[in-house]
Amino acid sequence: MPKEIIVKSILNKTKKRDSWFLDDYTLNPYSSCSFNCLYCYIRGSKYGTNLESSLSVKMNTIELLDKQLFNRAKKNQYGIIVLSSATDPYLQVEKKYQLTREALKIIANHKFPVHIITKSDLVERDFDILDQIDKTAIIPEDLKYRLNRGTIISFSFSTLSDEVGRIFEPGATKPSARLKTLESAVKNNFFTGVSLMPLLPFISDTTEHLNLLFKTFKGHNAHYILPATITLFGEGPADSKILMLQAIKKHYPDLENKYIHYFKNGSGMPTYYKKAFHNKMKELCSQYQISDSISTINN
Repeated sequence: MPKEIIVKSILNKTKKRDSWFLDDYTLNPYSSCSFNCLYCYIRGSKYGTNLESSLSVKMNTIELLDKQLFNRAKKNQYGIIVLSSATDPYLQVEKKYQLTREALKIIANHKFPVHIITKSDLVERDFDILDQIDKTAIIPEDLKYRLNRGTIISFSFSTLSDEVGRIFEPGATKPSARLKTLESAVKNNFFTGVSLMPLLPFISDTTEHLNLLFKTFKGHNAHYILPATITLFGEGPADSKILMLQAIKKHYPDLENKYIHYFKNGSGMPTYYKKAFHNKMKELCSQYQISDSISTINN
């Protein structure tokens, strides 16, 4: 069972807006995560090997958010609110607590734009409120050259394979169901794309799988793809590097030595890999005519 906690603040102002995700604010109604993605960057020894065991519900989210957004709106400090930066806004517990849905109602009332980033199909439940936000949100002046809509929905993928998904993101909505929800979001006229993060070396970053990813997302009319390489942290039993290496050893023993080599001295892939990856993503975005950034203008 998740812990029910009280917090002092719920809306976080970012120091600098990320050029990809356009986050002026972040909002996390929950802490920790039940999706248990092995590669997750928030993994650390304090969580244990199962993130679900430390899952918390911020019970006063709605009251705090209403006050904080009222104050921001009064000062004309409109900006994009990203749900969520540290966990998924549509965890399984959202079906019971509905904090994300209630938070979206508050956001709509104060006319702030939102960027939803999720691995879940539950977002479809809230299309009614997201449509209201899309039509009525106030866009920050310095983003009007790039945005003319109030809702952005990004679906996170590391693979299209349900089998691979069960290994590396065992608690998340399976990729095939995620893909159907992306299709539904597009059909409902939302500005929708893909956070292709992280791609898994030698598993989902192969030429064959990359072409399948881009062909599939293009076929589902995704408006953009934001691709990134994997980063693995830590040496503790609950850290992403150790959990990923264990999974690779068990399910992909032929790749074990390659993963050990790449991550033995650091958390990221080698510079030459990142450079080749960047060039390949540019090539694929051009080939499939999909944007590699978020812009609703001329879309």
